[in-house]
Amino acid sequence: MNKIAFVAIASLAIAACGTQGNGATGVKALQDSTIKIHDEIMPQIAHFDRDAVKIDSILANLKNLKTTKADLDTNLTRKELSTLKANLESATDHMMDWMKGYNPDSTDVKYFETELQKVSDMKKIFDNVSKESQDKLKNF
Repeated sequence: MNKIAFVAIASLAIAACGTQGNGATGVKALQDSTIKIHDEIMPQIAHFDRDAVKIDSILANLKNLKTTKADLDTNLTRKELSTLKANLESATDHMMDWMKGYNPDSTDVKYFETELQKVSDMKKIFDNVSKESQDKLKNF
């Protein structure tokens, strides 16, 4: 009876160790995927900052631009560029907030699944804002 109990306990211990290894591997893979996406979109923040400065300059000189571009709708341009600047700042703030809350030391698979989803959603936001910025600033 003792031998059966020993074998059963040993089997459970080995199975538990194997599960932890797979869990650790799963956590590492999720963490790597999360950081890969982060590292891909993080450099866009520098572009967003430059675009925000460019928007400020355009808005400050909108009256002068009207003299060189007679067909420029200054009210519409001011509204569109102000919205774009807010979108650029929002995307940047989203990244900063995510980084503050990110816990790379977690060993919870669910945590990293959630973080991977968050950073994937953030990538979509960054891609959309980047395209919007390119489209709206190309004529300035």
